[in-house]
Amino acid sequence: MQKLAVIKEGKAKRFYETDEDGVVWVEYLDQATALNGKRKDHIEGKGSLNNQIDTILFENLMDNGIKTHFIKQVSSNEQLVKTMKMIPLEVVIRNAASGSFQRKFQIDYLKPLNPPVVETFYKSDALDDPFINESQILALEIVTDEELNFITDYALKVNQVLSTRYAQAGLKLVDFKLEFGKTNDGEIVLADEISPDNCRLVDQDTLASFDKDVFRKDTGDLVDVYSEVLRRLVESKEAANV
Repeated sequence: MQKLAVIKEGKAKRFYETDEDGVVWVEYLDQATALNGKRKDHIEGKGSLNNQIDTILFENLMDNGIKTHFIKQVSSNEQLVKTMKMIPLEVVIRNAASGSFQRKFQIDYLKPLNPPVVETFYKSDALDDPFINESQILALEIVTDEELNFITDYALKVNQVLSTRYAQAGLKLVDFKLEFGKTNDGEIVLADEISPDNCRLVDQDTLASFDKDVFRKDTGDLVDVYSEVLRRLVESKEAANV
């Protein structure tokens, strides 16, 4: 398979056409962004770490019956995915209070949220990804009522699988963002990326941050933190296969 022309470039990934119908080549870039892309830094090695973490997590999800766009990893910072028509929604699952949710409701940091909170945001850089509720989603005809229920249920299933997988690595999944898309035959599947870029993670014992918050708040070295997440995921996977 050959990588052809660039389709588009996002905040931390570049997408290419391929010579195979229905397949997109994704390159993870050594870029970290915050404030919806207003702050952007080059961080050597980040792309490879994100790609490897994403591969482990997507393979784990598929092993647990979650359908995704992921096909395979092709290099340390590249992978192949299915061509998707992305749904312009971000689905956020919150297992504990942190970030904007904690500030909005002035509750204790990491207060457990049971059942998990599901939030939706309209994906638009120009509008700063505003919060959007169910009736607005339906009025704007982004998805149907049936499709929205499916996406919500699927996101909660993803939460169960990821929470278990991260727990095996000694990490607590505080909250995370998901995106979905439709395949060429109209099936809704999980897409985009799952990594410490869009998952808020803390150590189960020390509650130290193991995600992009260390970049946002300048509290640590992002490569060191992501490398530790990758190490834990790899070692816990190997231990489970013994």
